[in-house]
Amino acid sequence: MEKTYYNPDDLKKFGNISEFEPKLAEKFFDYYQHVFKDGALSEKEKALIALAVAHAVQCPYCIDAYTQESVTKGFSEAQLMEAVHVATAIRGGASLVHGVQMMNKAKKIMM
Repeated sequence: MEKTYYNPDDLKKFGNISEFEPKLAEKFFDYYQHVFKDGALSEKEKALIALAVAHAVQCPYCIDAYTQESVTKGFSEAQLMEAVHVATAIRGGASLVHGVQMMNKAKKIMM
């Protein structure tokens, strides 16, 4: 088995999260199921969005799950990677735009 900080087998235990608080878990899973159903966006589109978001929030379990889901729904390797690059661009841009806060503070201090 590959040595990782996260145990890939734990993804299979996601449903067990209800053990300590069943009522809230039930509400979450009900919501989660509804979010990923066809609506204004298709289930397929939502899978690719979830993959990009999984990379932005750096959730290895979500990356595994939504890579599987996206491949199963027919996305190509190029489409998967492009989604990761979109997430990277947004995450990088978010870091850079916070540089304005630093610049404002630095200018104030240096006055």
